[in-house]
Amino acid sequence: MTVELEVSEGVGTIRLDRPPMNALDIATQDRLRELAAEATDRDDVRAVIIYGGEKVFAAGADIKEMQVMDHAAMVKRSKALQDSFTAVARIPKPVVAAVTGYALGGGCELALCADFRIAADNAKLGQPEILLGLIPGAGGTQRLARLVGPSKAKDLIFTGRQVKAEEALAIGLVDRVVPAGEVYEQAHAWAAKLAQGPALALRAAKESVDAGLETDIDTGLAVERNWFAGLFATEDRERGMRSFVEEGPGKAKFV
Repeated sequence: MTVELEVSEGVGTIRLDRPPMNALDIATQDRLRELAAEATDRDDVRAVIIYGGEKVFAAGADIKEMQVMDHAAMVKRSKALQDSFTAVARIPKPVVAAVTGYALGGGCELALCADFRIAADNAKLGQPEILLGLIPGAGGTQRLARLVGPSKAKDLIFTGRQVKAEEALAIGLVDRVVPAGEVYEQAHAWAAKLAQGPALALRAAKESVDAGLETDIDTGLAVERNWFAGLFATEDRERGMRSFVEEGPGKAKFV
């Protein structure tokens, strides 16, 4: 398999394994969609890491595979391509991308599907599709602009240039830069901490933020209001408030 899901202590690691560069061919894209659905459905997965290994996250699509595709073939395929990445973005649990080496093209777009991105100090990210006479097709024009703003997104997309970890951090493309040997360890620590949190409240928080970004503020507030009120029916809410009153903040054990 080109992608595997490994689960330990509430954390599911979706691991890309297509050496040497983790090129995202059709089989890998389809497998990503399958494992995103599995991570969504499994109760023992409380948080998710997207990881490509110690050397590279993903250097982009499989260009040799794409080169032979004509317009009709890509019209047929492009929806499935986007659906694979959207499945990762819509995992209703905290998701962190552990970015090592290159995250280019589809690799960068995959990292954009995470809630949080931890990058190695030697990482390079970018959307080089314009250098092939193309544009990003797996969500890059949409998720990148929402993350870093339209001007910075256009700079990266129009030029196809790669940005080093320091610049990626400065523009908000990644959230933390760490030594290369610590990327997975720190991603796991982030995910493991959230895996101990209230699962339904975390889902409510993620869906409220994401839905609000896609609509007007009144609709977003309605989404937030419905989730907020609904959480009062959960045992975790009872535990959290009781623990706060009796023991102080941050000591609740959620189920």
